[in-house]
Amino acid sequence: MRNDSDQGHRGAGGERPPADKPLLPVEARRAAAWCVVILLVTAVLAVAVWLCVFLGAAVTPVLLALLGSALLGPLYRRLVAMKLNRSLAAGLTCAVLVLVVGGAGYIVVSALVDTGDQIIASLKEAAHGLSQHFGTAGTSLNDLASNAKNLVSKFGGTAASGVLAGVSIVGQFIAASVLALLLTFFFLRDSGKAVRALHDWAPGNSAPQLERMARRGFQSIEGFMRGTTFIALIDALCITVGLLVLQVPGAVGLGALVFVGAYIPYLGAFISGAVAILVAFADRGFVIALWALGVVVAVQVLEGHVLQPMIQSRTVQMHPATVMLAITAGASVGGILGMLLSVPLTAAATGVLHELRKHYAAGSDSASGPDTGDTGAGASPASS
Repeated sequence: MRNDSDQGHRGAGGERPPADKPLLPVEARRAAAWCVVILLVTAVLAVAVWLCVFLGAAVTPVLLALLGSALLGPLYRRLVAMKLNRSLAAGLTCAVLVLVVGGAGYIVVSALVDTGDQIIASLKEAAHGLSQHFGTAGTSLNDLASNAKNLVSKFGGTAASGVLAGVSIVGQFIAASVLALLLTFFFLRDSGKAVRALHDWAPGNSAPQLERMARRGFQSIEGFMRGTTFIALIDALCITVGLLVLQVPGAVGLGALVFVGAYIPYLGAFISGAVAILVAFADRGFVIALWALGVVVAVQVLEGHVLQPMIQSRTVQMHPATVMLAITAGASVGGILGMLLSVPLTAAATGVLHELRKHYAAGSDSASGPDTGDTGAGASPASS
């Protein structure tokens, strides 16, 4: 039973009064929704980073095994294409990995150990010469050279300080290396099983897209590792030859430092090049230091304008600002190891995001195509 007041609210025409206007405009509500999404994504990433740091003893071998698999993955696929058993091919690839990493590590460490004292003495001498011209700046450089071990300890974080403090880290390093080698073996041998498991566990029809994202991320790491290793080798050889021609002491050790620093883009090249120039200035004088500067600059120009476009043209290209932010974040989270791992992981994330963007762009193009207005088979699911 309706009363007169209800009829009064409806009005003479029987229509309801207009609804109240929303408290916020549409643009503000959309901005609020995006803020909520960004906060949720940031929270998930923060928790993931915290878990990686907390479980670093298990996460680090996994990441190192991923980099090793990416570096020598083409060799494994070539062995499999030669009708070799997968387990045997993975075992041979791991043996090559041990030879390559062990040999490179031995050459780099022996070169740095043999010429390390000479390099530090040259840095002190350079600091003394600079202090006469620039005052406190040279004194600070002298203190930096005198306290090189303390600098490495502070800059490298807990792991590096553990190496200097005691021998317990040696056992952990060996265990992590063995675990990473075993994981590399399983990553190579069971890659097909991982793809099948992804198809089995993926919800709905998302398995093909997830597989494309995983492959794109791994291809980004693979291209970065191969390209960076080749570029680092060329840079180290060119700078070593240049320093030997200039008769700069410790040229082999400085070249080894360039090789290691090349895995930290921009920052590593700057530090290793600056050390080479200072050593040349201390032992050979200002003119030879200028020639050393010319060698370093020429190698960097060769790398930036020839090597990287030719070698890494098919990999994910990241903006230098993105690389620097990734290196800074990796250093704050994991020290030197974090700096080394941050760039390839960022390359993988960039590749995955590129694949996602391509997927959604293809979906939007198909949705806005000329056939979307037809009813029937071409109709979108939302309209059914």
